[in-house]
Amino acid sequence: MTDQTPQARLERAKEASRATAALTSDDKARVLEAIAVALEQNAAQIIEANGKDIVRGREGGIGESLIDRLRLDDKRVAALASAVRDVAALPDPVGRVVGGHRMPNGVALEQVRVPFGVVGAIYEARPNVTVDIAALALRSGNAIVLRGGSAALESNTVLVAVMRDAVAGAGLTPEAIQTVDDFGREGAKALMHGRGFIDVLVPRGSAGLIEAVVTESTVPVIETGAGNVHILLDESAPDDWARDIVVNAKVQRPSVCNAVETVLVHRQAAPRLVPLVASALQSEGVAIHGDDMVAGLVSNVIPATEKDWATEYLSLDIAMKVVDSLDEALEHIRRYSTGHTESIVTTDSRNAERFLAEVDSAVVMANASTRFTDGGEFGFGAEVGISTQKLHARGPMGLAELTSTKWLARGAGQTRG
Repeated sequence: MTDQTPQARLERAKEASRATAALTSDDKARVLEAIAVALEQNAAQIIEANGKDIVRGREGGIGESLIDRLRLDDKRVAALASAVRDVAALPDPVGRVVGGHRMPNGVALEQVRVPFGVVGAIYEARPNVTVDIAALALRSGNAIVLRGGSAALESNTVLVAVMRDAVAGAGLTPEAIQTVDDFGREGAKALMHGRGFIDVLVPRGSAGLIEAVVTESTVPVIETGAGNVHILLDESAPDDWARDIVVNAKVQRPSVCNAVETVLVHRQAAPRLVPLVASALQSEGVAIHGDDMVAGLVSNVIPATEKDWATEYLSLDIAMKVVDSLDEALEHIRRYSTGHTESIVTTDSRNAERFLAEVDSAVVMANASTRFTDGGEFGFGAEVGISTQKLHARGPMGLAELTSTKWLARGAGQTRG
């Protein structure tokens, strides 16, 4: 990749998108299998490059949550290859008939799914995204241009090279996978201003990164949002459900966007649930930022401030508040939620259904851990990101969200009078 400008990379991606759009479903599956095999065969090289990023990240003090997202080891590289195979096995969305009808004059109309063309992605410290988005883009018939950020530069350089070699070996032009990492901010700017070359841009990362991309871009953006995620422990929440769901949602992987950040507890259940849940969290090393009632029920509580209710910690910290009613809980979520994922723990079916109906987030759950908000868990193989907007894509984004539609009209000489 010797192009001297990011614009040249975008142009090559646009040209390559014609080739990716023409691939059959079997062709695309074959290309993805080649990528999966190449990831496995080059695991040592990938992990070595990743180690350099880890060392540089620690020296730069980027924080343990980003280090966790950045890290690749044998298990995670194997998981990447497995996710690519999962994507290859999914039904091809391209050509799928969405709808249609016959006009009164006999012209037959059919709406079908088609690739966007060129998908751009801007993200940070997540080398797994390099592979996941490339796989999803190719399976849906798109070319991809990646900007993975300086924190994962070594990892992404090797990953992109491995994938480009793999697709070339499978008979597809390697220009279908591009990176503008080596151009730094100039590369990111080219993506955001790539009208005519970038058909859709997906940012993944911090709230600041996403806001910058949404604000500056002149190309269409699918916004993936931060995750200020809530769990409400209702009056009827069983002890074991409350404890297990909250601990899983916070502790299993605290650095990700679907980890719970605030727990709301119904006042009638607070004496029963707050000590139980707090003790389980603290035994896992979680720092609790609580209101006055929580502090009165549990020791070693950090007094919560207004800032805590709006914070996405991405760490072993959690905010906990006692609410008087379901109405107060819903109001709190409306005020502070980022629209990502919320869950209620309850055996009251009316409260569960009301929560599911009234909470306006991309994913709303009853009696389940918020960690399930994930493309792989939803059966998408991988995900482009978790959209918190309200356009055609919302929640975990898979193959269908990387397609548009077009109308096909088949006539027999009809003209309009």
